[in-house]
Amino acid sequence: MKKKLWQIFGPIAVAFALVAVILVAPLPLGNLNRGTIERAAVSLSPDVLAGQRIKHQAVQDGYVPFFGSSELSRMDAFHPSVLAAKYDRNYRPLLLGAPGTQSLTHFIADQTMIQQLAGKKAVVILSLQWFTKMGQMPDAFAYYFSPMQTIEWLRSAEPKRAADVYAAHRLLKMPVIRDNATLYDATKDIAAGQPISSATMSLLDLRARLLNNEDALFSRYGFKANNLPKIEKAEKQLPAAATYPELNALADKIAAKATSNNDLGIDNHFYSTRLAGGKIDGLKDSQVRFDYRRSPEYGDLELLLEQFARYHVDVQFVIPPINQKWATYTGLSQSMIKTAANKVKHQLTSQGFDRVQDLTQDGKEKYFMQDTIHLGWRGWVKVDETVAPFLEDKQEKPVYHINHHYYSAAWANATSWK
Repeated sequence: MKKKLWQIFGPIAVAFALVAVILVAPLPLGNLNRGTIERAAVSLSPDVLAGQRIKHQAVQDGYVPFFGSSELSRMDAFHPSVLAAKYDRNYRPLLLGAPGTQSLTHFIADQTMIQQLAGKKAVVILSLQWFTKMGQMPDAFAYYFSPMQTIEWLRSAEPKRAADVYAAHRLLKMPVIRDNATLYDATKDIAAGQPISSATMSLLDLRARLLNNEDALFSRYGFKANNLPKIEKAEKQLPAAATYPELNALADKIAAKATSNNDLGIDNHFYSTRLAGGKIDGLKDSQVRFDYRRSPEYGDLELLLEQFARYHVDVQFVIPPINQKWATYTGLSQSMIKTAANKVKHQLTSQGFDRVQDLTQDGKEKYFMQDTIHLGWRGWVKVDETVAPFLEDKQEKPVYHINHHYYSAAWANATSWK
C-alpha cells in the first residue's frame, strides 16, 4: 500500500519540493536580451513598475528613469522616448508611471532600484493633479502595489527615521496593507517607532526570497504591452535632424490636423470619445472648488525627495500646465494653480532640488497640451529643451539639505509661507 501511495503521490511531492527549492534558493540568472529591455522601457506596465529585474538591468544599461503618471502614455512624435530614439541620444527613458501613480507609489516602487540610481540622474514629471484633498487614491495604490518593494522597505526601515515613520502612517491608510497581516504588523511597528518583531521579520525574509525569485523567473513575461511600434511610427514623422524652432514648426503642423474637431486645442480622438455628444456640458464649472494647495501629497513627495537626497540622485523636475481653455470652462482657479505650483517649487528648491521646469503658465500656448491636462506636441518640445541637455551633459552635483517640516500636517495645509 505504501509503495502504491508513493507511486501516486511521490512525483507530486517531489515536484512541490523542487518548486519550493527553486523559489527559495538564489537564482543565478543572466541578463535579459536587449529587445526585452527596449519593450519594457516604454511599456508603462504595472509589472515593470512593481518589479526589480527589468529596472535593474535597464538602469545598468544606461536607461534614465522618467517618473510620472498618465502623461507618459501620450506618445506623439515629440515624446521623450521618441526624440531620444530618433536622434540617438546618449540616454533612453525608462518610463515609470501610469494613470494613478503618485509619489507614494513611486516611493515604494523605487525600493529595489534606488541604490542603483546612486549618483545618477532621473526625471520626475510632477503633476499638480496629484495634490488633491485625499492625495494618493487607495484603489490606484492597490493596483500598482508591489509586495516585494514594500517588504524591501520594511526590512531596511528604521523606526526612529522620520521618513520611515511617516511612510508607515501613510501606508496604514491603504486597505491593501491592512488586508495583509504580516505587512500590517510590520508597518504598525514602524509607525509606532518600534523595531519589527523577530518573528515578523523572519516571515518578511522568507517572503522576500520567494518574491525576488518569482520576479527573476517571470519578469520577461510579466508585461504584454508593446509600444515600440508606436514609438517607431512616431519617429517617421520627424526629420533626420532639426533645431528646436523647426521642431516647434512641425509640432504646429501635426497638432493643427490632430485638433481640428474642437476649439479647445484637444486631440480629436480624446474630444470625440470623452467630451463630444453633450458630455462636455455637465463639466461646466465642475472644478470651481478644486484646491491643489492642501494635500497629503506634499508629505508623500517629501518621501521621494529624501530618498533621492540619501542616494545623491540628480533630478530634473517638470511641472506641467493645465489646458487654460479647459480650466476656464471648468472654473479651475488660475490663482490657486499658481500658488500650488509655487508651494511645490518652494518645497523643492529650499532643499537643494533646484532643477525645476515650471510650465504651469504655458497652458494658454497653442498646441502645448494634447488634451485637458496632458502635455503634447509643443509641450513635449519645450520639455526636451530642458531635459535633453540635463541628461546629455555633465552637471554640477547638487547639494541637498532635507527638512522634516515638510512631513507635517501644517505644511500639507499651508497656503502661505516665507
